[in-house]
Amino acid sequence: MNPIRAFAVVVLVAMLCVTGWASLKLPLWEAGPYVSDPWSVATLFDAYCGFLTFYLWVLYKERSPLARGVWLVLVLTLGNIAMAGYLLRETFRVGKGATMKDLLTVQHG
Repeated sequence: MNPIRAFAVVVLVAMLCVTGWASLKLPLWEAGPYVSDPWSVATLFDAYCGFLTFYLWVLYKERSPLARGVWLVLVLTLGNIAMAGYLLRETFRVGKGATMKDLLTVQHG
């Protein structure tokens, strides 16, 4: 499980760093109209389809409607930051000695 935990930490730190860097260079609300560039639109669709696909796993794992709702908002607003955080959290929730199957299938709540 440690390589998966390390992977989640690397993704989380990388996303926080690049998001912080980009925010310091140009705030998101000043970035301009994305709809004028077809590749920006396609990239956003790709990202959000990926976020929703990942969320299906969260929907399966979380039994509480509140947890499901909170994670949906987090994934849709923070994207890969929330996704890496969820994966990292899950590596701790399933415990030491857990298998990949446990990580993917053990439900909570």
